Amino acid sequence: MNDLITGGPSPSSPQRPTHLRAHTYHGLAPGPRLLVTGAVHGNEVCGARAIAQLLEEIDNGQFAIERGSVTFVPVTNPLAYQLRQRTGERNLNRNMAPSAIPQDFEDRIANVLCPLLESHDALLDLHSFHTGGAPFVMVGPQNNSGTLEPFNRTEEEMQLALHTGAPRIVEGWLETYARGVQRRAAAPVAVGNARTQTLVIDPNYGVGTTEYMRSRGGYGVTLECGQHDDPQAVQVARHAILQTLALLGITSLPLAPVPVNREILRLVDVIDREHASDQFSREWRSFDAVQAGEVIGVRQDGSEVKAPADGFVVFPNPHGDAGQEWFYLAQRRV
Repeated sequence: MNDLITGGPSPSSPQRPTHLRAHTYHGLAPGPRLLVTGAVHGNEVCGARAIAQLLEEIDNGQFAIERGSVTFVPVTNPLAYQLRQRTGERNLNRNMAPSAIPQDFEDRIANVLCPLLESHDALLDLHSFHTGGAPFVMVGPQNNSGTLEPFNRTEEEMQLALHTGAPRIVEGWLETYARGVQRRAAAPVAVGNARTQTLVIDPNYGVGTTEYMRSRGGYGVTLECGQHDDPQAVQVARHAILQTLALLGITSLPLAPVPVNREILRLVDVIDREHASDQFSREWRSFDAVQAGEVIGVRQDGSEVKAPADGFVVFPNPHGDAGQEWFYLAQRRV
């Protein structure tokens, strides 16, 4: 396997990526179509490494693709991956949609990736996170016919989430993002160039791989496999891929029991970093508990950012860009 699959980008290869690599296996019996993506963010390589292992095992006959199909995209953002950073020219997992006139590298990737998403039934998107914490899986909304994210495949998506093996399930992503976009539009913070400023207040800002998948009639989950550099995250990703293949009947591998002790949390807000000097009050990890009134961070002007209610800090990013996500707040689903 070359380094675009194994998770070892080469700094000696400065050539700008010109293609997106995918590997598809078709079973000889009809069945569902699964898409598995890794390295949507270039510094989140556990998915790419797990996919590399499984591609070799399939090709060596260690297990078989028997029904339906599975497509693996080990490195979904090859520019960010080559640069060993979260993004290439922008965040691929925001503002995802085809572009008639692509303006950056991620637009060009989206023009290939969006049709690929549309041609599959289910998506397993593999990620990791900055700070410590246990793996968790993100799902979409309950079945609804609303305008924000209409959906009618909640049961299938929840079964997929449960069989990834993650003990914690998180919902409420797009609704939370919509509130963040409204807040940015009402009180804009100068960020980056004019295009970046436009993107962060676009109503489509919260749309990434799974949201786009749902908008086209499919379903999918985002599995956060662990901290970026934790070798165990590769095993979490590997387990989830194998269990998803088994759940969908694409392979005849046995299904493991779903976690008994699991909890469901709901994202309720996203807080942006307004200035590069904004600092956390301590070193937060995802799902650290906070009490109402507890200080989470301090702004550049000395004002305190406090928890409005009891809950949990999610995705704390001490190095986030000004005008973009600093941390999220979640609560247990009632």
